[in-house]
Amino acid sequence: MHSLRTLPLLATLTQFLSATAEPTIQIQHQQHHGRRSAHLAEDNDDTPLPVVIWHGLGDTYTAEGIQQVGQLIEEANPGTFVYFIRLDNTATNDRRATFYGNVTEQIAKVCEDLAAHPILSTAPAIDAVGFSQGGQFLRGYVERCNTPPVRNLVTFGSQHNGILDYRACTTTDWLCRGAMALLHGNTWTSFVQSRLVPAQYFRDPADLDSYLEYSNFLADINNERAVKNETYARNVAALENLVLYIFEDDTTVIPKETGWFEDVDGDETTPLRARKLYKEDWIGLRALDRKGGLKFKTTPGEHMQLSDKTLAEAFKEFFGPYKTSSSREPDVAGEL
Repeated sequence: MHSLRTLPLLATLTQFLSATAEPTIQIQHQQHHGRRSAHLAEDNDDTPLPVVIWHGLGDTYTAEGIQQVGQLIEEANPGTFVYFIRLDNTATNDRRATFYGNVTEQIAKVCEDLAAHPILSTAPAIDAVGFSQGGQFLRGYVERCNTPPVRNLVTFGSQHNGILDYRACTTTDWLCRGAMALLHGNTWTSFVQSRLVPAQYFRDPADLDSYLEYSNFLADINNERAVKNETYARNVAALENLVLYIFEDDTTVIPKETGWFEDVDGDETTPLRARKLYKEDWIGLRALDRKGGLKFKTTPGEHMQLSDKTLAEAFKEFFGPYKTSSSREPDVAGEL
């Protein structure tokens, strides 16, 4: 059993700036032996497409849990080349960048890294999996550059429609409560929007005007502003599959339905297909849905608690050789 335990989305301002705690993803399950590495062979239709992984908040590309996810991908489709996205080659700085940095600049760096990679850049396409915030960041990659192009994007517990809260603080956790007050009070300042990563996908339905004016990241990639970027919609619609997993018992991501692009305002929830974002196809989700490529899935457990079985099934279904990927009927379960 993989127990991918994420840190709370907000601890203290100091943690955001220093990010010194232990890595968030920890794996407890049977040992996997014998990593397979293979370059993508030209003109070999049986060679699986490369897969890129973007980890979540408080984690690092070298963490044991992320590395073992890579092993599962290779075991599901032997010969897969797996690339672990990193914002720095040192684990400490890569982890710090999950808390502290400008997301727009971070995605630009990943665009450059993937486009220059000797294997990824020569592949006809790549597949991608994003954990928690890594999911919406990979979608940002698809929308903004997409070179090499992503065929299938699978996200687990991601915040595609933003977060309304970072996490609940206990009544005696004064550091948390103080940091929460500071961040809520200063969310839309240029300092916070250019430095604190989770603030850049914060979205409060009660204050959409501020969000639309000041959001450094999410309002842009969701095409919510008056001027739409047609490239964003075109690139998402060109995906073969966008697979959206949410965790049934998630209490870390508030609201958890953000993983399905649902809009939650108090007790009122608006499903994706009832939103203007979908009806007017701001980011290509309607076009993708109409060709059967938009998948809504649930998995048991808390945030980032994933079984080998769930992961292996997803990797076998959506990853693999270029001409044998999943192309099935629209998945409408749980989303109307």
